[in-house]
Amino acid sequence: MKPEQIVREFFGKVRSGNNPDYSNQLMAEQVLAHQIVSEEEQIVLRTPKDYAEHVREMIEAYGNFSIDIQELLVDGNKVYVRWKQTGTHVGEIDGYKPTGLPVIEMASAVYRIENEKISEYWIQIDRSGIQKQLECNKNIKGS
Repeated sequence: MKPEQIVREFFGKVRSGNNPDYSNQLMAEQVLAHQIVSEEEQIVLRTPKDYAEHVREMIEAYGNFSIDIQELLVDGNKVYVRWKQTGTHVGEIDGYKPTGLPVIEMASAVYRIENEKISEYWIQIDRSGIQKQLECNKNIKGS
């Protein structure tokens, strides 16, 4: 499969929550995940198994969320994706009790493909936007 096909399948099956365990078909045994938290880069070593667990945790927090790929660009073995994830606050998130209200995540990542598997990615999530939504929803629900 070409890099674009691998990433599209990753979003359609794994990242979407439809089949998290399919990660073992699309991810290398060890994946370097570069993440930005509070403007500080962190590198996490992920395996297909713990990525599947990460997706299940998202489902526990956001229910059966939807993902809309808004942009996808390919440059050799790297694929850039920008997406909008829409879910419902059904589980505790960062200390916020569930409100049953919508939460939208805007994010983007660059995935590096090696030997037809995701081997590394750089991700940025609008965590401030999520935090503002959680705070607003808390006030709406009076929690």
